[in-house]
Amino acid sequence: MQRISLATTTTAGILTAAFASALALAQTPPEGDPVHGKALYQSCAACHSIDENDLGPKHRGVVGRRAGSIEDYAYSRALKNSDLTWDKTMLDRWLTNPSALVPGTKMYFKIDDPQKRADIIAYLEQLK
Repeated sequence: MQRISLATTTTAGILTAAFASALALAQTPPEGDPVHGKALYQSCAACHSIDENDLGPKHRGVVGRRAGSIEDYAYSRALKNSDLTWDKTMLDRWLTNPSALVPGTKMYFKIDDPQKRADIIAYLEQLK
């Protein structure tokens, strides 16, 4: 009887570890290609610019910046009070669904493809 219990416990432990590993992989954004990201950024340019505020805030230096912190841009109250910092993970979550991450934000555009998000983020990382 103890053998069955030990085997069951071992199997459950292995399955739990495998599930946790699969979940971590699923949540890790893929590596981005900044060259492809620059091409994809053209869709962002409808509202954003690299160096000037437009309908959306400027993007130079966005990676590492606190959300809602550019002085001369009129952010939504929701984003200004969000206490987010734009790192790779947070930008990936944001581009996946901005309204789900920060309800009440002005941005509604989202990018479903994880690789495209990673490529755009890789491009933005280069804009220091």
